Amino acid sequence: MVFMNESLVFAQFGLLATLGFQVYQRWASLSWGSAVALLLAIAVTLAIWTLTVNRPGNFRIVPEPKTDGQLVTTGPYHWIRHPMYTSLLLMAAAFALLIDGWWAWFNWGALFVVLLFKLAIEEHLLKQRYGVYKDYQARTKRLVPWVF
Repeated sequence: MVFMNESLVFAQFGLLATLGFQVYQRWASLSWGSAVALLLAIAVTLAIWTLTVNRPGNFRIVPEPKTDGQLVTTGPYHWIRHPMYTSLLLMAAAFALLIDGWWAWFNWGALFVVLLFKLAIEEHLLKQRYGVYKDYQARTKRLVPWVF
C-alpha cells in the first residue's frame, strides 16, 4: 500500500511538472485569456484558504492521515472534502488552456484520475480513523461543491 501511495504522489507531481514545464517553454508566446486568469485566481485563492484552515503539519502529500492529525470540516472543507485537489485541478486546467494542445489535456485527465485514486485511498483510511467521517461524506462533495 505504501508503494502505491508514493507512486500516486510521484505521478501527481510528475504530471504537474510536465504541464508547468510546457508553460515555461512557451512563456513568451502564450496568450493569457480571461478564462486562464479566472481559473488561476480561483486555484490560488482556494489553495491559500485551504492552507489557512488546514495548516501544514496536519496533512500529508501521501493519502494517509497523520497519526496525530485532526479532521478539518470548516472553511472550504465545509463544501468539499478535497479542496487542495480541486485547486490543483483548476491550476492544471489553466495550464492546459494556456498550452492549448491535446497533450496538455491528456495530462490534465491523467492528473484527474491520479487524484481520484488518491482520494479514494485517503477516504477509506479517514473512515477508519474518524468515526464521523462517513457523516461528513454524506453532507459534502469530493471536489466540486453541490456537484461532485
